[in-house]
Amino acid sequence: MFHSVLLPFNHKKRSILNPFNHNQLTIGGDTLNKETLNIIEFYKIIDRIADFALTEDAKECISKIVPSTDYSRIFSLLNETSEAKEILTNSTSIPLLGISGIATILTKLSKEMVLQPDELDKIKHVLISTKKFKAFMQSYEFLAPTISQYVYSMYELPEIKEEISRCIYNGRVDDKASVSLAKIRKQIYITEGRIKSKLDSMIKSSNIKKHLQDNSVTVKNNRFVLPVKANSKNEIPGVVIEKSSTGSTFFIEPTAINNLQEELNQHKMDEENEIYQILVYLSSLILESEKEFQITLDTFITYDVIFAKAKYSKTINGNNVTINTHQYTHIINGTHPLLGKDAIPLNFEIGKDYKAVVITGPNTGGKTVALKTVALFTAMVQAGLHIPVDSDSQIAIFGDILADIGDGQSIEQSLSTFSSHIKKIINIVRLANKYTLVILDEIGSGTDPTEGEGLAIALLDSLYRKNSTLIASSHYSKVKEFAKATDGFINGKMHFDIDSLQPTYQLTIGEAGESNAFIIAMRLGLEPSIITKAHQITYNEDKDYQLLSDQSSKGAPSQLNMNKSIKKPKKINDEILKRITNTAASTDESAGNDNSQSTLDYKFVIGDQVYIKSLDTKALIFEAENQHQEIGVFMNKTKSYIHKRKIKLLIPASQLYPEGYDFDMIFKSKDYRKREHLLNRKFVKGYNVEINEDDL
Repeated sequence: MFHSVLLPFNHKKRSILNPFNHNQLTIGGDTLNKETLNIIEFYKIIDRIADFALTEDAKECISKIVPSTDYSRIFSLLNETSEAKEILTNSTSIPLLGISGIATILTKLSKEMVLQPDELDKIKHVLISTKKFKAFMQSYEFLAPTISQYVYSMYELPEIKEEISRCIYNGRVDDKASVSLAKIRKQIYITEGRIKSKLDSMIKSSNIKKHLQDNSVTVKNNRFVLPVKANSKNEIPGVVIEKSSTGSTFFIEPTAINNLQEELNQHKMDEENEIYQILVYLSSLILESEKEFQITLDTFITYDVIFAKAKYSKTINGNNVTINTHQYTHIINGTHPLLGKDAIPLNFEIGKDYKAVVITGPNTGGKTVALKTVALFTAMVQAGLHIPVDSDSQIAIFGDILADIGDGQSIEQSLSTFSSHIKKIINIVRLANKYTLVILDEIGSGTDPTEGEGLAIALLDSLYRKNSTLIASSHYSKVKEFAKATDGFINGKMHFDIDSLQPTYQLTIGEAGESNAFIIAMRLGLEPSIITKAHQITYNEDKDYQLLSDQSSKGAPSQLNMNKSIKKPKKINDEILKRITNTAASTDESAGNDNSQSTLDYKFVIGDQVYIKSLDTKALIFEAENQHQEIGVFMNKTKSYIHKRKIKLLIPASQLYPEGYDFDMIFKSKDYRKREHLLNRKFVKGYNVEINEDDL
């Protein structure tokens, strides 16, 4: 677990004062379902965060991050990320340097191994960095009151830093480290000078010079030698120390300097022994403060992890959110962090008026992405990570997330897609409870559609009775009808652009997605008569797709563009409807008369009664002509848009209604008018009016 490395400040024990007063509430187990975390690509998020860490130790800690189910811990982790992000926003750089490789050094110390000069240098730089970092964090106490306090767990250990600085210089033990070392190195210097002087005099001798390959003194294997020609190797008394790769030169230590060389070797052995004693002394000094070093290192690693999370938050435009333990989630303009700028903002709400959402829409229309986004946001927040949403969003804490997403076909186990789904769903039903978020993609798919519909509805009902928070996607019409008719359920719709035959990836809660298969087939050229027959077989009702095709070909809006034009059925005042019907009945004869007033000569107004010849029906104008020469008409308790050339005037509004008549009585619901009247009459604190299509 991630918190296992936070030695200076154990999150499990830390008491956090928070405005929600949940008293350290923990839901369910310690973490969420690992299979679900893999399905929703939580670990990909973790890998991206690890890329922002500076040290391998921090990367390893990040790789172990998992969502928590403890409210106070989640609240604390989110707060840490927020404070670190605030510092990043106000600072050009964070002095988190000089700690790479220190863990390995401390491991050597724990085994009582002697540290080398370069390792001691790293220890010194950690102590220097500690002092700088403490000063840096203390300067941001006003912006980050929580994480700025963590530096008080760190130890500067100035005595150790000064001793290392005195003894180690440029990666080697300095002469000043001890009096003995200084004396030994002076003797080495003197002896080397005597050897060089002796060899220089030999090089200048004519008897020796002619046997040399060049006039230089060379060191081979820590011994001083002369470069002698191969055919003269026996002319210079001494020991062959090395031979060139070509064999043309022999490097000989002359007998004349043998005693001096042995004296030099002894001095160097004394130097090595003295250096070893100095390194033992410094290593022992550090070992005495091993605990302080470990705490300082752990604190550095913790900061590295926190700032890595904050850096990732900045790259995804992440925000902290309000968390709760009453299963309420409200995502405002959320974008999937792995999709980046290509993601369509998701607006989603569950847990207040309903605890189950059934999302419908076309294939590749974004249903699965929407499901994964909700689950991923939940897991990220419970891991203390910011998510790319508006800051006033809310995320519920769940004891577990159980998901069945993807076809899950198993070649190894010879399981069909349906069998694989059922095995997962059996486990989900077994584990689900009121603290569980259940995600089901294409519920009931992979088998006979009739049985699949029944199974899907039964599963939804069973999981809802367990009081789980439930989000599912489906293509089945009966599932949509079930969600519409059942308390606690609501439909969601992924939009599809019929004109371009492309999904828009936008989700609307409160509407069921239309089945676009027939419309798409007609747009692609299938005979309308075939589609009309298919509709009758499927829905046991008549619908003239030839008429829709004609309207489309003439540029009039039709159900080919039903997302933009055809509205849901509206209720109309029965008394007004009866009046219109009776009046219209007296004008049946004029309805088909070509001498009735032409639409080209008349400007329609709201309240006009008209005749639509192509549909052989009468209608009432509820919206005047728009820029496309379309008229909003109310017919058969439905609002639609028809081109003005297809409309004949029956009775002007002036003959049907008194001057100043309020048409809201007809075209807006009673409930909507009451709320509108209340707001127009006075200001009502905390009162909001939400306008739905059913209200208009």
